[in-house]
Amino acid sequence: MAIAKNTDVVADHIKRVNKAIQYIDEHLDSELSIDLIAGIANFSPYHFHRVFKSVVNEPLNSYIIRKRIEKAAAVLMRQKQVSITELYTKYGFSSNSSFTRAFKKFYRISPTLFRVTCPGRFSKISQANSKNGQSPGLFEPYICSVDEQKLQTMNANIEVKEMPELKLAYISHIGHDNLDITYKKLFAWAAEKGLLRDGNIQPLTIYHDSFKITAPEKIRMSACLILKDPITVDGAVGLITINKGKYVVGHYEIKPEDFGPVWGELFVWLSKNGYKKSDKDVFEIYHNDFTQHPENLSRVDFYIPIT
Repeated sequence: MAIAKNTDVVADHIKRVNKAIQYIDEHLDSELSIDLIAGIANFSPYHFHRVFKSVVNEPLNSYIIRKRIEKAAAVLMRQKQVSITELYTKYGFSSNSSFTRAFKKFYRISPTLFRVTCPGRFSKISQANSKNGQSPGLFEPYICSVDEQKLQTMNANIEVKEMPELKLAYISHIGHDNLDITYKKLFAWAAEKGLLRDGNIQPLTIYHDSFKITAPEKIRMSACLILKDPITVDGAVGLITINKGKYVVGHYEIKPEDFGPVWGELFVWLSKNGYKKSDKDVFEIYHNDFTQHPENLSRVDFYIPIT
């Protein structure tokens, strides 16, 4: 009984921290005091510091600074017309020098050099892999050195389409490893709710961070199931909505190791065809279990929101 009670407490903490994270990520250009954020999570400021770090494995203030720097990095890559002064003012830095010092701690170069140099060279996942001798990993690089000859063999079917609103049940996941374990927990919950009876359930992964600008171990994702009908959630499972909008959609049947290059291809296609990514998150929808496919192929759709 004690173990079950402790599990319930942890699940409640996760749910409340997720609510705070969502607020932080949507208000990076606003004042984010500990009192405000703790109140959103329904904690006292004293307890929220401890709970936030235990769930996210990062102190609250460090998380906010990192997310603001990463947001600025994304703007530097995509919006050439936005000045450095506008960026550091918008995201709460007192001066160009304080912004530059903070930026260099994450990317080893100044914001100005980051903007004019191919971002793939400085991505967090590239830095991590270069340290241990591995080749570039998932989503790296997007544009700088995509192997177009290989991509042409993937038989891409890319289109631009309007997507309806999607209601989702989700469990938050931090880090690019062990996402399958989080999905097992989500499917176990879905089985208890009777959602698997008709066998027509669609998993969906939302990427709240970019592998180009966020360290792999800090990437935040949501393991989701698309809901057909309203449902009550509990424990670590929450509800999230993807609003309707316009997307570049790539339909593929690929091997697991090709997910990274496919994202690269889609961003190249996006750029070549004059589209711009919006501030919404990218996501994937899966149509089969690749382990049950005779050739271990995944049938998956990749979604990039556009303005």
